[in-house]
Amino acid sequence: MKPKRPLCIIKAGGTFPETARLAGDFEQWITTGLGPHIPAPNVVDARHANTLPTPGHCAGVLITGSHAMVTDDRPWIARLSDWLGERVADGTPILGICFGHQLLAQAVGGRVDYHPGGMEIGTVEVGLTPAAAGDPLFAGLPTRFAAHTVHAQSVRQPPSCAVLLARNDFEAVHAFRIGERAWGVQFHPEFDTQRMTHYVDRLAPDLRAAGRDPDTLRQSIAPTPDSAALLPRFARLAYAAD
Repeated sequence: MKPKRPLCIIKAGGTFPETARLAGDFEQWITTGLGPHIPAPNVVDARHANTLPTPGHCAGVLITGSHAMVTDDRPWIARLSDWLGERVADGTPILGICFGHQLLAQAVGGRVDYHPGGMEIGTVEVGLTPAAAGDPLFAGLPTRFAAHTVHAQSVRQPPSCAVLLARNDFEAVHAFRIGERAWGVQFHPEFDTQRMTHYVDRLAPDLRAAGRDPDTLRQSIAPTPDSAALLPRFARLAYAAD
């Protein structure tokens, strides 16, 4: 594959320092998940960059997760939200992951807030909606598949223009599409079992304080190949549109 332009990863945060030392950071996980046949993306840290990529520089953009919250009053979040709205308008292929999913929704009129049920964490089952059967990114996936999650905030009200693609009993908006080329996924296609386990271990005290059993969560962690397949699928769609 010899694309005219690279993919761009917009880094909205980093993992825990101890996890990064052992397993790399969000941008490395996404790059690995894209597969060996996808040229290495450009990485721009939205928290520190003076400017964000213009449409002519990227075949498509992937927005990472973050330990920040979309509702935090931070200038870089507002700047990134405005930029995302512009990229949706100009038709740039977008894949927002977790924080990126939420910020994409907010950028086009959705509402993000803390989930009243608390944190969703671990390997969970996600179900596709009927609309996913005709979606370029999700078509052909099993109707129900496993995915890794860790999030406290959610898209509480999706944008009116969003096509709902996936949900489960806890999370009403696990995936959506805006227009033809912008997707958000609340789950983490870039996580593997090691990374998911690191998050459960790191958050174990908070989980116990909330009355949840980290040991039970660890035992349920499993591979998520269908979720992981979305990353190279997105790359192929972005390059096809370039």
